Amino acid sequence: MVLMDIKIAAQPEPVEGPALQLDRPALVAHARASIARGSKSFAAASRLFDRETRERVWLLYAWCRACDDLADAQDHGGRLGEQAEAEARLATIRERTALAFAGKPTGDSAFDGFGLVARECGLTQAMANDVIAGFALDAADWRPRSERDLMQYCYHVAGAVGVMMAVVMGVSPGDDDTLDRACDLGLAFQLANIARDIEEDDAADRCYLPLEWLVEADIPPGEQMKPHYRKQLTTIVGQLVRIAHAHECSARIGAGKLKPRQRWAVLAAAGIYGEIATEVERRGAHAWDHRTVIGDLHKAGWIARAAWSALRPPRKSCRGDAAARVWTRRELANAV
Repeated sequence: MVLMDIKIAAQPEPVEGPALQLDRPALVAHARASIARGSKSFAAASRLFDRETRERVWLLYAWCRACDDLADAQDHGGRLGEQAEAEARLATIRERTALAFAGKPTGDSAFDGFGLVARECGLTQAMANDVIAGFALDAADWRPRSERDLMQYCYHVAGAVGVMMAVVMGVSPGDDDTLDRACDLGLAFQLANIARDIEEDDAADRCYLPLEWLVEADIPPGEQMKPHYRKQLTTIVGQLVRIAHAHECSARIGAGKLKPRQRWAVLAAAGIYGEIATEVERRGAHAWDHRTVIGDLHKAGWIARAAWSALRPPRKSCRGDAAARVWTRRELANAV
């Protein structure tokens, strides 16, 4: 199945109902608990934002986490649940998101909080649709055939989130260059996640490695975790890491347009996720013996380095590496 086969269903009409009375502190507390449980790496970086931005980032994250959990029938990124009724769960995501944009009660704090941050920051239904399109791909049991397919998937599940995060940080929706760079950071994050989670995805009967890459490496589809293919698999991971690094460097350039504390947080997150990708590649054939994690001490180191990096322009080498990126938001945004 190719990526272009998947179509976005029409958004449901908002349901009439009582005006939504929001308890913002409670929604923020729910979102904070969500990010603390669901992404320790991003949670650490998010503490560097000013309070207003930090709370808005948490609210957006909580919606993304809730959508992901609904789509995969899982609990905060745990093991995938029973995948029957995937289309019904996708319909629930669309319905609750539409209600959130309409300012109606959704029955879910993550979606109520998303409606709040959308109104505060000017997030649009089209932005949300781009992210939901990624969940639709998983619901359709989609697999990438080419590198383009892979990058289009990464755009929908992470690059589009990067765009929304940038808007939450105050970037104008018309500032295409900065939004492109924010998308690049999401792409880099997702590629790192894919490299790290190959074994977990395989156990869930999923594979995000392009079929063309597997064929070129003489790995039969579905057998990428067999021990005698580990050498070829590490070569594929090297491809993922190189693409991720180019997009991470592009994002570092874009961070220069952010406010100081926002730039600090973004550069810290870039460093932490970049180390995940680098560590997976360094571990070679043993990368999937156990999950690659970045310890608190290393996270603190990246936070300290990011504080220094935020005060100066990116290194020339970073600009050169960023120029190697092939895929951009404008090429990937119309994937489905």
